[in-house]
Amino acid sequence: MSKPRIFVPNRVNEEVIHYLQQYGDVDYRDQEEKMAEEEFLVGLRNASALLCYSRQKINASILEQAPLLKVVSNIAVGYDNLDLGEMTKRGVLATNTPGILTETTADLTFSILMAAARRVAEADYYVKSGQWKEWFPSLMLGKDVFGATIGIIGMGRIGEAVARRAKGFDMNILYYNRSRKTDAEAKLGATFVSLEELLQRSDYVVVLTPLTAETQKFIGVKELALMKKDAILVNASRGATVDETALIHALQEKRIAGAALDVYEKEPVDPENPLLKMANVVTLPHIGSATRETRAKMAMKAARNAIAALQGEIPENLLNKEVL
Repeated sequence: MSKPRIFVPNRVNEEVIHYLQQYGDVDYRDQEEKMAEEEFLVGLRNASALLCYSRQKINASILEQAPLLKVVSNIAVGYDNLDLGEMTKRGVLATNTPGILTETTADLTFSILMAAARRVAEADYYVKSGQWKEWFPSLMLGKDVFGATIGIIGMGRIGEAVARRAKGFDMNILYYNRSRKTDAEAKLGATFVSLEELLQRSDYVVVLTPLTAETQKFIGVKELALMKKDAILVNASRGATVDETALIHALQEKRIAGAALDVYEKEPVDPENPLLKMANVVTLPHIGSATRETRAKMAMKAARNAIAALQGEIPENLLNKEVL
């Protein structure tokens, strides 16, 4: 009996490939860059399982050309790249890798919050570009983090992890979520408030909500207008949760003090995007989970999800349970 074909179109750790080879015929491409669509479709045509990163869109037109596909295993916690409705209709299981990247992404989120508050990137450039000629009292004045108020939009795993870091800085923790998290309130001293109150009171507004139809451009003109003039917006979720045009205008008009961004509406970000010209905006290339250890664990979790599906088991991280 022939083994199922497992398609892995981008680089993962060797241990992951060795694991997959125990269960299937692995079509592996050891490349960092995203595969051209035509080549991707050729590889997918005879595949029973696909391991992919969240930049790979899986929709009806793709699924039509993958008649043998049984499972798509996302190497990511986010899954807005997957058309779950279409996959369920065709009996294709969808999985992700939650939990593994929680602490790593929280580290990155809190680090860009601090970088924006203390103007780290701006000060680094100031020194390296030779502009530092003398010290004076108002040089690179920033904004306190310790004891400030943080507002977390989306109190999931990563939101709670960011709140734990904020607690270490004796911050006043506000949060807004679809439902109250009484455990987080008890453990972290977090306070559940309305979105409006969070925006009005927070020194740092941190967006950590997944991207859904409801959260598309969740932070827009109205929401930005409610923020303090000296507040900083931090987005480490998905770029489309924030109305980027509205954010640019708010920054240009000094209606908020700054932003720290790991994600954008369009990725890679356009080199002409005004956000890249603003000294008060920290810009990263979507690296929330980018540590060697975490990415290796994510890929292995994705591999285990895929093999469970191929063996007729229910994967631990099944997203579309309706498919069963």
